[in-house]
Amino acid sequence: MSKLRIIVALDFGSAAEALKVVDQLDPQLCRLKIGMELFTATGPSLVEHLMSKGFDVFLDLKFHDIPTTVARACKAASSLGVWMLNVHALGGKRMLAAARDAIPQGSTKLIAVTLLTSMDQNDLDDIGLRGRSDEIVERLAQLSHDCALDGVVCSALEAPSLRQMLGSNFCLVTPGIRLAGNQSDDQKRITTPRQAILNGSSYLVIGRPITQAVDPLLACQQINAEIAGL
Repeated sequence: MSKLRIIVALDFGSAAEALKVVDQLDPQLCRLKIGMELFTATGPSLVEHLMSKGFDVFLDLKFHDIPTTVARACKAASSLGVWMLNVHALGGKRMLAAARDAIPQGSTKLIAVTLLTSMDQNDLDDIGLRGRSDEIVERLAQLSHDCALDGVVCSALEAPSLRQMLGSNFCLVTPGIRLAGNQSDDQKRITTPRQAILNGSSYLVIGRPITQAVDPLLACQQINAEIAGL
């Protein structure tokens, strides 16, 4: 596994805002995540521009549709040359398998979102999902593994059990990372970089602690130092 474990979340509404931060970062220290807001505002051109600067890009669009549509979307995203992309595990076995078939293994990494971290038990009851959230996450992660996906998005709190279940080669991509002493902002379940890696996380998705830092490069360097050797 690459030692580049930091994925900086570019949660911005324009290319100008994103590039203001990116221009202060180093592709030798981190990767970048483009989500729905930024991709909708800028399209593939920003993805290509960031890759031309040497950055690996995680395209976080959470595809969830009928199998054929998701397969075609994954193929199109992979053709951009992105390092990683994701789908929703709730799309089911046929959709996950179609997505896997659309992307040659060993090229773009394909991971699945299990449950959104914003969902609580009331949300699960509203949509008729039975069981506790951790049980549902485990079922969907196992399904993703069975469909030969490369990994899942999960919280660092879920990482220990998923790592034990699914082995050392399955990617666990963890949002909700904060530096010790940072404010939690709107995140309720937060973890430090060091604890997330010790819990079994493969990659850390980090937004504001880097993008809103006075010196984003220094923040990135400090986090890398904290997790070095783990």
